[in-house]
Amino acid sequence: MAIPKINPTTTKAWKNLETHFNKIQDVEMKKLFAQEDKRAEKFTISWEDFYVDFSKNRITDETFSLLLQLAEEVKLKEAMQAYFSGEVINETEKREVLHTALRASKDANIKVEGVNVMPEIFSVKQKIKQFSEAIISGNQKGYTNKAFTHVVNIGIGGSDLGPAMVVDSLQYYKNHLTTQFVSNVDGDHVNEVIKKLDPETTLFVIVSKTFTTQETLSNATTLKNWFLKSAKQEDIAKHFVAVSTNIEKVKDFGVDENNIFPMWNWVGGRFSLWSAVGLTISLAVGNQNFEKLLLGANKMDNHFKTQDFKTNIPVVLALISIWYNNFFKAESEAIIPYSQYLNQFATYLQQGIMESNGKSVDRNGELVKYQTGTIIWGEPGTNSQHAFFQLIHQGTKLIPADFIGFAKSLHGNKDHQDKLMSNFFAQTEALLNGKDKDEVIAEGTEETLIPFKVFQGNKPTNTIFIDSLTPESLGKLIAMYEHKIFVQGIVWNIFSYDQFGVELGKQLAGKILKEFENNTFANHDASTLNLLKHFKKLTD
Repeated sequence: MAIPKINPTTTKAWKNLETHFNKIQDVEMKKLFAQEDKRAEKFTISWEDFYVDFSKNRITDETFSLLLQLAEEVKLKEAMQAYFSGEVINETEKREVLHTALRASKDANIKVEGVNVMPEIFSVKQKIKQFSEAIISGNQKGYTNKAFTHVVNIGIGGSDLGPAMVVDSLQYYKNHLTTQFVSNVDGDHVNEVIKKLDPETTLFVIVSKTFTTQETLSNATTLKNWFLKSAKQEDIAKHFVAVSTNIEKVKDFGVDENNIFPMWNWVGGRFSLWSAVGLTISLAVGNQNFEKLLLGANKMDNHFKTQDFKTNIPVVLALISIWYNNFFKAESEAIIPYSQYLNQFATYLQQGIMESNGKSVDRNGELVKYQTGTIIWGEPGTNSQHAFFQLIHQGTKLIPADFIGFAKSLHGNKDHQDKLMSNFFAQTEALLNGKDKDEVIAEGTEETLIPFKVFQGNKPTNTIFIDSLTPESLGKLIAMYEHKIFVQGIVWNIFSYDQFGVELGKQLAGKILKEFENNTFANHDASTLNLLKHFKKLTD
């Protein structure tokens, strides 16, 4: 069963949404709240430890009904069945999309080419558990018989962003191992990390599906050569492990076959932290917490799979995003977590969302004539309030924002938490209500300053309120955005799980690198040719 290929603009719901938008585009949310006593309760979803309030959006009952109708008309339910059952929904690469299987229960029956993949998944999970526990406990040691103190994750893209974000987010749960991440091919990056390492006590985790990625192999080779200044070739087997599908290339690098953790083609890189790509997570926070992360994601999978659309968190958030992107022409969305632990969360979602849905050709191979992917950006509150909130409050752009907050502080400092959360609630209220001219005058503002102190308000936000930041709640949160990506891709009639757009630049970089080696440049535009010559002049 292939996923449906329906141009959303041909649906009755889309046409009705266009008409409806023309009527309510200037609606004031303050008036909607004044007219509806129970608006907040009606547009809130309470599920487990999540409380999602989407009432501060420029939507009415009719808007919501039409968006839900759109989901039905593009056959979202049928697409979800294909998504979870292992159909080849990544049609351009002829692959299944089964990151959900990585966190499914052991008794699930999920087949790829007729074979249940769950036994193999749990075999790898067991290997991750045993290896992590051996390293953390100190039972598995380095070449001088010292316990490991540092773990270096070598990867790029999903092989870096996912594990790095989770380790950073779960810093509260970290053990004694110091975790470093090397991703950029910039030699200054890897050399700064080397400064902090002791070859006798450092474990290197190389993450590369094909074991051909230029950045990852360059960094891995640099670290191996540094390591060999102190150790022997045979010692590589004790200090280097790999997550890959290319067993032979990994063995050629010097990694012991027992220290190779397999990946599968049916897991896209940006959705791979749930697989052996998450080995560094398991090492950093312990396997038990890694398993709780997977459990949380599985709970969100089940919520998404079974819940009615109108109370389905990923579906509702995706439809609201489409409402702003395609009808209000809002090009970006801000992700504002009120937790410093989630410092890398927006960066992680940039890849997940923009690489997935940054497409301009639909599933029928035709150029789309409507906007698809949204631009994702953000920083933790309250830092962001002192950075870019001015633009959201008083700028000319409409920027919908997700506010993510946690009721409880992990370290239990109530004074700090109350101050943090007072800002969390105040900002969405301020964005909703703004401040009109009369209020500014009532404050005794000097007449010439009155226009500068008026806040238009009517700025849309979603509030995602969670009890506390735990491995399980983080798993739910990540999976929530994964499913939001899926829903948007289905509605926009695009393939969310390929990423051909990253290939062209890589191909040209390889060509230019050979030209550096041969000291000859050809077949470039005048600007690039001029820049290349200037570079050679400065570096020769």
